Amino acid sequence: MLSLFVLNLFLYFPEDKSEYIPASITMAIFLIAAFLTFRLIKKVSKREELKTKEMEEEVNRRNKE
Repeated sequence: MLSLFVLNLFLYFPEDKSEYIPASITMAIFLIAAFLTFRLIKKVSKREELKTKEMEEEVNRRNKE
């Protein structure tokens, strides 16, 4: 019974649906930021992968000599 009371404290559904607009704008901003961060991480990771492959090839060439 107490847990239902505690959960009801955090649930709020406004009658005026325009109160959802700021929340949706904030969610959209964070969603875009998360997407851009993910793309940046992939780009940096790809660059690091290419550097590692070049270093590996150089080490292999030196070992063959």
